Amino acid sequence: MSDNSVVDETDRRLLDLLRADGRRTYSEMAVEVGLSVAAVKRRVDRLREIGVITGFTVQVDHAKLGQGVEAFIELRFLGTTRVSEIVRSVSTIPEVDAVFTLAGDPDALVQLRVRDLAHLQQVIDTLRRSGVVTGTRTLMVLGSWERRG
Repeated sequence: MSDNSVVDETDRRLLDLLRADGRRTYSEMAVEVGLSVAAVKRRVDRLREIGVITGFTVQVDHAKLGQGVEAFIELRFLGTTRVSEIVRSVSTIPEVDAVFTLAGDPDALVQLRVRDLAHLQQVIDTLRRSGVVTGTRTLMVLGSWERRG
């Protein structure tokens, strides 16, 4: 690892602050970590350049968008199905937020959001009709927590 890619405790604190609020200003972070605004900007720029920070995003209340039901679906595929085919076949479904390919059983875990249970059933039926999915198991999300800082 080169000196450019070393991440120290100050960098980790800046990452925590940005995860909690990606719109936080350099001035606000400078006060929190005891550095100048210019030093904070240089550190954040370096974290982006070395690929530690890969982007910024927004947090959405999906229920207010009419997608109040979140679920994970475990998928099993034919043994000859390539990983790229697993991702391609699932990522084309608009309700899918993420696809995780796995080692072992199941082959993939799909995170999705839908309007209601009937909509969920439609998405599951779509997955089952793909021709390569051999089995599904659905896990409904009752509540969630995420580390954001």
